[in-house]
Amino acid sequence: MVSGDGHPYSPAELELPGFVPQRLSQGEILAPFLGASLLVALAVWLVSGRCGCRSSKTERLLMCWWAFTGLTHILLAGAFLFTPDIFSRENPSYFDELFKEFSKGDSRYAARDTAILALEVVTIGFKGPASLLAVYAIATRKSCSDILQFAVCLGQLFGCLLYFVTAYLAGFNFWASPFYFWAYFVGANSSWVVVPTLIAVRSWKKISAAFQAEKVKTG
Repeated sequence: MVSGDGHPYSPAELELPGFVPQRLSQGEILAPFLGASLLVALAVWLVSGRCGCRSSKTERLLMCWWAFTGLTHILLAGAFLFTPDIFSRENPSYFDELFKEFSKGDSRYAARDTAILALEVVTIGFKGPASLLAVYAIATRKSCSDILQFAVCLGQLFGCLLYFVTAYLAGFNFWASPFYFWAYFVGANSSWVVVPTLIAVRSWKKISAAFQAEKVKTG
């Protein structure tokens, strides 16, 4: 279904003056994103195995995750925040096309909703850089590594909570079809709920064990 403004988003009354239709197909958009993500993870995995940092396989996997999520946060949030005319540019970039596609699952991006803008500011200002810092902290075995990871995970989980709650309070009708609801709104965002939860639990256990060991030592 296409609205009077020529856009495919929901609700149909959403106004997007000067909207330029998406030119790349879903496959042409998702394939480069998934390929680049896998390339980043593979590069971090290989480098972490040869840099002599004595990281375990779990720690190397964590570095892959933090590198992926950090770069994703910074690049995508930056492209969204600093390109307000994403949906009306005559010569759209790949990132413009990516957000046109993702907005089929959440048209608040197309509308530049203030809640989304606020969340993306926090993303590019804190979560992105902190995620990359976590890669460094793990690789160099910094004592603050688990505390840092725990803090970033809480930030990601809180951000996801606000993301879903604000969507519910605003009407819960921002997807073009059930497919985009499950694939993008739920599926694409679920990684930043499931993985941070697992990492937060792991970090909490390690922090608690360290405090317990120190308590026994000083007791």
